[in-house]
Amino acid sequence: MAADTAEERIASLGLDVPDFVRDGYYGGGFGTMKPYHLSGSLLFLSGHVPRTNKGIVHPGRLGRNVTVKQGYEAARVTGLNVLAGIRQAVGSLERVTSIVRSLNFVVCTEDFTEVHKVSSGMSDLFVEVFGPERGLGGRATIGVMALANGHCFETWVTVEVA
Repeated sequence: MAADTAEERIASLGLDVPDFVRDGYYGGGFGTMKPYHLSGSLLFLSGHVPRTNKGIVHPGRLGRNVTVKQGYEAARVTGLNVLAGIRQAVGSLERVTSIVRSLNFVVCTEDFTEVHKVSSGMSDLFVEVFGPERGLGGRATIGVMALANGHCFETWVTVEVA
């Protein structure tokens, strides 16, 4: 029997989504901000990065000391943090009607042009969890020179919720 809900899919995939309700959103350590803003049915999440309780996942720069495969993994871990942020904001992933869009930042060398392959780590995760209708949103990915604490990836995500 196939998993029907986002939470069932998470369990069947063996994903470990952090608990920001219990542990708090880590973003406060990066300066003055709130973790999210809910306006009507639109949820705007603050920046999320590939950080776990063990530290930063694949710090560095794509095209220098981080491979595309590692960047993809970092983006996927970031996606797990986004799921935690959604739960923190609205209580349940079942309230998600659509991933609207993500704006992604990849730290890379000036000649690295595969930033889109890195962001697919997060996009693929959302499709796995929510299915293609709810999980596939618009996306832009930008190569940048630096992010806080050496992270190789960061995202802003907008979500439509019921």
